[in-house]
Amino acid sequence: MRLTLFASTLVGGLFTLALPTAFAQPAAPALVAPTPAVPAAVPAATAPTNCDTGPVDPYANYTCLDKYLGTNPFDRLYNYYKLEWGQSGAPSDPNAPASRRDGWPRTPETTPPMPFTEWPYGGATSIGVTRTGSVDSPLMVAIGNTTVGQWMNDLGIQVYGWVDPGFNFSSNQVRKPGGNAPISYAYIPNTAQLDQAVIYVDRFPDTVQTDHIDWGMRLSAIYGENYRYTTSYGLASSQLLKYNAVNGYDFPMLYGELYIPYVAQGMMIRVGRYISVPDIEAQLAPNNYMYTHSLTYSFDNYTNEGAIATVFLTKNFSVQAGIEVGTETTVTNLWDTVANPNPNSAALPNPLYPGTRFPKDPGAVPTYTVCARYTWNDGWDDINPCANGINGGQWGYNNLQWYGFTYYHKFNDHWHLSFEFYDEHENGVPNLKNPTVQALNGALGTDGGTPFGSPFISHNAPNEAQCSSSTVLRCNAYAIGTVAYLNYSPEPLDNFSFRPEIYYDPQGQRTGTPATYWEISFGWQHWFSPQVEIRPEVGYYRSNGANAFNGGTKDNTFIAAGDLIWHF
Repeated sequence: MRLTLFASTLVGGLFTLALPTAFAQPAAPALVAPTPAVPAAVPAATAPTNCDTGPVDPYANYTCLDKYLGTNPFDRLYNYYKLEWGQSGAPSDPNAPASRRDGWPRTPETTPPMPFTEWPYGGATSIGVTRTGSVDSPLMVAIGNTTVGQWMNDLGIQVYGWVDPGFNFSSNQVRKPGGNAPISYAYIPNTAQLDQAVIYVDRFPDTVQTDHIDWGMRLSAIYGENYRYTTSYGLASSQLLKYNAVNGYDFPMLYGELYIPYVAQGMMIRVGRYISVPDIEAQLAPNNYMYTHSLTYSFDNYTNEGAIATVFLTKNFSVQAGIEVGTETTVTNLWDTVANPNPNSAALPNPLYPGTRFPKDPGAVPTYTVCARYTWNDGWDDINPCANGINGGQWGYNNLQWYGFTYYHKFNDHWHLSFEFYDEHENGVPNLKNPTVQALNGALGTDGGTPFGSPFISHNAPNEAQCSSSTVLRCNAYAIGTVAYLNYSPEPLDNFSFRPEIYYDPQGQRTGTPATYWEISFGWQHWFSPQVEIRPEVGYYRSNGANAFNGGTKDNTFIAAGDLIWHF
């Protein structure tokens, strides 16, 4: 009941929007790119020039590309950046195979200026629209004529990434790390920082073809402030949980894929560590409209370890099913127990965990994910209902039981809407209002007497809950989030985003402060080329019912922020 009433109220309140019809213009042909990281291709001219006598312009004659780039890898790297500067995509090879399957729904967006080309659904390389080795990478172009580069190209393996520094100016004055909380991804007020430096080594399976089984994989590494939002308990997690390092490293995606075209319209099986489905936003900077993230995303599931299968039953309808080990926890924690340093005793009662041993992470248990995706209006409408991280829901490191959906609608070639709604919860969360829990925390520190207290976790332990009654030892804690991005793109290198949001955290288990939060943010994404993007923004946040900002002294805050993404 709470889900239905809250959804109807918020959807009606947030989206009584009337789009200006004056901006509508005739549709241009959609340009296709296989993944969110791939810029839209610029078509080659139909009348090529001679590379020896005419101007050496790969956009006019693709066969002139190598002559333009030169032979030295450093020259090629510089010249490729120079070539693409001011362009909305890479030069297009007129002899390249089709980048999408015949009869497949239209590809709704292009990159630039959007962070994706297909509406995101996660858990799989996009089926029907991905070719092997199709990322537009200056580094791969630079080494393309070397022995190593040619070997990688023959295998379809690519190495690429980006560097993403950012900054923020905030009305929060608490300077310590976390002073902007619960705002994330810019959590230290009034500072500049390295958000993330990321490298990928991957291979995309060819999902356009339907005549053979293909394989893919991704190895990724991230370094910077943003590691704290991808950390999985048990994988290099001491950086965050023991030392609270401002900058750290992580490996957010480590998976292999098998594409089987003979099952319905295609099946993808992914095994390893991968980004949780099906959010609008993601941890990796280029996959987002704006620099900061919504609260709805900030307190969401981030990564899972396990296996997930995606099957396109028709070109418009697909289903996903996964078996995983909780959320933000490693497979090594599955059924692992550790000695309880503070079992129940007369001196310090511990009814939360009275035994001599307890699970290292009670949320590290067999878990399932079930999602569906339906696309209609020839690709301009898309909905993704999903249940992610589902098990008994017992309080764990981040054992969120996520039920929600994303929806996308394209109005015309300039306007589109992305919308997300969810209800998430954990069961049996220790009650911060209960005298016994207060005694354990007073004697032993945060999360005292639990698997997440000392000596196991020193910093950034999962929150307990402020339940409605002080008499109960535990309670179920839930949160409801809804966020939208209304986007206007006047031309291929610019997009403007308006982000309204409401986040309801009645027990404070997600944010640390029980309140109803809302925000309004505006962002601009400008691309100098397919490889270089800036994302300035401004936002206003408010917590109704409590002071959640500036270290718990203010109920509102203003933030101006931005970043630069430089791909290689």
